[in-house]
Amino acid sequence: MSKRAAAVLWGIAGVIAALAIWEIYKALGPDEGVVIGDVTVLPRTTDIAMPHTWDVLARLFEPVTRAAGADVLWWAVLQAAAFSLGIAALGWLIGVTFGLGIALLMQRWITAESAILPWVVLSQTVPLIAIAPLVRRWGSEITIGSFQWENWMSVAVIASYLAFFPVAVSALRGLKSPPSADTDLFRAYSASWWTTLRKLRLPSSVPYLIPALRLAAANAVVGTVVAEVSIGLGGGIGRMIIEFAATASGDPAKTYAPILGAVLIGLVSAGLVALIGVGLRRYTRGGAPA
Repeated sequence: MSKRAAAVLWGIAGVIAALAIWEIYKALGPDEGVVIGDVTVLPRTTDIAMPHTWDVLARLFEPVTRAAGADVLWWAVLQAAAFSLGIAALGWLIGVTFGLGIALLMQRWITAESAILPWVVLSQTVPLIAIAPLVRRWGSEITIGSFQWENWMSVAVIASYLAFFPVAVSALRGLKSPPSADTDLFRAYSASWWTTLRKLRLPSSVPYLIPALRLAAANAVVGTVVAEVSIGLGGGIGRMIIEFAATASGDPAKTYAPILGAVLIGLVSAGLVALIGVGLRRYTRGGAPA
């Protein structure tokens, strides 16, 4: 059996195991959940809190509402997931571009690294839910001719805010990873900084960049969903989660549909980054942690 086939089988086994654990806990766990002191450490097992997995899957093939002409739930979730995926992809692209630019700047000048790197790290300590309304307000004040700032642009900016960090840090490590003997050889041949970057530093940074791109994709998805909730942007998975949660008591299985949509976005994002990794396979020579 090939490694790829084994990985697929292990992935399927992991999904089946997660579903089995869900059903086992629902069957054996207390209705009010596991409570230690005043803290609930495991969720309730009632049908409202934890519907059966087959009920959730069956609900996907029913209409979203009882209104005439309502879309099937899975189709509505798929449309919302595509909307959020597009914003997350744009945020990822912006974040990766900005992160690489910052890494190149820090590698080129030691003073820039000392000045910028602490702020790069500090930027990730700001709560995302706190800056989302600020980004929306700042964006709404931008006026360039007939250009009008849209709410989805604010969501893309917030997604890029989370995506740039792992790229900037890992790219910096990768750009500084070539052994001193290699850099000394380029220097001995009077190679310019650009030539050294293109032929030595960038290829050497690929094993560091691939894991960072995966992490950036996951961060972009999380940032998109959270920003959609914070800003109130309609049409995406984040807003759908809030809307469906309002009817959780009457239709608990429906609540989990957009969560499955968010999982789908994450899987698609990881798959697209994996394709990039395949294209850069000849530069990897083994992985490196992000």
